[in-house]
Amino acid sequence: MKIQIKVHARSKRESVVPQPDGSYKVDVKAPPVEGKANEAVCKVIAEYFKKPKSAVRVAMGSTNSRKVVEIDD
Repeated sequence: MKIQIKVHARSKRESVVPQPDGSYKVDVKAPPVEGKANEAVCKVIAEYFKKPKSAVRVAMGSTNSRKVVEIDD
């Protein structure tokens, strides 16, 4: 499954919020430096969808705030 997300790095909390257009807003505490925010995104998305962290990866947009995340079943 692929989902579109909008990431807000350096947030005060970590959360996943579904948006009306079918995408998700993801807040992470990690800064967007050296892939730390992407790792945090994978962790938060995995917890939200109750999947192992290894089943989640950033498919597109690794250096952008808008990303496509792939979740393996």
